[in-house]
Amino acid sequence: MASSKFQAFYNHPAGPKTIFFWAPTFKWAINIANVVDISTKPAETVSYPTQAALACSGLIWAKYSTVITPKNWNLFGVSIAMAATASYQISRKLQSEFIKKSSVAEEY
Repeated sequence: MASSKFQAFYNHPAGPKTIFFWAPTFKWAINIANVVDISTKPAETVSYPTQAALACSGLIWAKYSTVITPKNWNLFGVSIAMAATASYQISRKLQSEFIKKSSVAEEY
C-alpha cells in the first residue's frame, strides 16, 4: 500500500520527476530566510518594496496553482506561506515606525 502511494506521488504530473515539483520546493528557501529574518533582522531594515512584491507574488501564484491542471498543492502551500511571512514582515516594519514616531512625539 505504501509503495503504491509513493508510486502514485512519484508518477504524478506535478511529482518529483518534473519542474512543477522542484521549483516550489526550492522556493521554500525564501520562506525559511524570511522566518529567520524575523528573529535576527531589525524591523527598521525590512524593505517595503521587497516584502510587498513577495506578498503579492505569493497571492498571485496561490491563485494560479489552483486553476492549472494538474493542481499543484506544493506551489499553493509555498505561495500562501510566502504571502504570510512577507505580510508579517511588513507589519513588523509598520509597528516599528509607529512606535518610533510616537516616542518622538512624546519627547516634545
